[in-house]
Amino acid sequence: MTMHDDIAIRTATESDHAALQRLAALDSGTVPTGRVLIAEVGGEPQAARAVSGGATIADPFRRTRHLVRMLAVAG
Repeated sequence: MTMHDDIAIRTATESDHAALQRLAALDSGTVPTGRVLIAEVGGEPQAARAVSGGATIADPFRRTRHLVRMLAVAG
């Protein structure tokens, strides 16, 4: 990620299911349930967080700590 990459925080939809499964597999976690927020960098989902309960998954091969913090603030 560079300083010029766009970051978007948005609510996940059904069309995000495959991306959430991929993130969960990378993070050795499970897909968060309920309303889920996704952090995208350059259009690519890199982290997700359940609004209720705060379960979080993120790509462990990228710098995502700031994205997880943004998701916590947004949700």
